[in-house]
Formats: sequence, structure tokens, C-alpha cells
Amino acid sequence: MRIPVRSVKDVGATVLAVRKESGVRQDDAAGSAGVSHVFLRDLEHGKETIQLGLVLQVLDELGIRMELEAPDDARERLTKLISQPSPRAKPGQAK
Repeated sequence: MRIPVRSVKDVGATVLAVRKESGVRQDDAAGSAGVSHVFLRDLEHGKETIQLGLVLQVLDELGIRMELEAPDDARERLTKLISQPSPRAKPGQAK
């Protein structure tokens, strides 16, 4: 199912629905994703200042895939940016 994402509330509602449908308690889902139950609660309630990296951990744990659709004219620049090593990565370390 595709869900248009226009806000954190959209992501949070999706996380809540998938978690509840899976029968997983909030604290169990949070622990499995490596986040606090407070973080997961804030995400499910659409808190605007939520950390994207942690959101991605939760999505991965619940089997939710997120994709970005970018204009085609950005393809070349995007390919170059993605192929560059992360500024935090040390030489020989994966991105």
C-alpha cells in the first residue's frame, strides 16, 4: 500500500497502524527498534521535531519501506552525492 507522506503525522499514523495490526506492544516495538518508548510514542503522535535517523530504524523494524520521488533532472547530481562517502565514515568503513 502506498501512503503519501506530507507530515510527521502521516508517518506516525502509519507506524501506529502497522504496529497495532501486528499485535506488538509499544514498548516491545521500541526496544526491538533500539529507541525509547517515549520516542515511539512521540513518533506515533506526529511530533514535528522527531529525529529522522531513529524514524528510519523504527520503519525498518516494522517492515515499512520509505522511498523518495525526486525530479528526473536531479538524477545525475543525486547519483554523485550518494556515491560519495559519508562525512562521518572513516576510511575503509561502510557508509
